[in-house]
Amino acid sequence: MDRCRRRLSPAMASPTVSRLICFNKPYGVLSQFTPEGRWRGLKDFIDIPGVYVAGRLDADSEGLLLLTNDGKLQARISDPRHKMEKTYWVQVEGEPDEAALQTLRDGVQLNDGPTLPARAQLIAAPAALWERDPPVRFRQSIPTRWLELVIREGRNRQVRRMTAAVGYPTLRLIRAAIGPYALDGLAPGTLRDVPLL
Repeated sequence: MDRCRRRLSPAMASPTVSRLICFNKPYGVLSQFTPEGRWRGLKDFIDIPGVYVAGRLDADSEGLLLLTNDGKLQARISDPRHKMEKTYWVQVEGEPDEAALQTLRDGVQLNDGPTLPARAQLIAAPAALWERDPPVRFRQSIPTRWLELVIREGRNRQVRRMTAAVGYPTLRLIRAAIGPYALDGLAPGTLRDVPLL
């Protein structure tokens, strides 16, 4: 037993400090470290060993991605049973009316069942919004509007399917916050450590 103790280095003997990282994921980047096909991986931006993604974000979506080295925290953030709210800024084609917004608030019928009620409101284009690379393709004859949509689920491509179901296809999708953690001016492709709340 003493022999085993003497072999432990100080780093091995001390517990790992839990770490939580906010990353502003650019368009065209997967929520995994390994690239795939035409999509880049997180390894192009993050060189921190031992951290893992807590919740996914599609390659064609942008915004907040959380990473941690704490398995319990990762499960708490990503598990839908904990119903951690996720706030999205959604640029849609067309100008949603109050009926469409109310349908989003009440819950939308999708092919895999109804969604939980959401918070939905029209907003101005987010302040300090960065240019997307490549830019969104617009149709000159059709206006666009921004929505803020807050959901507590995490189904595959859920926000895009919700806006399409009420007649307003998503052109650009940015996750602005997960629970108490937000982008707060974080530039695309950059990260910061945040305190655990």
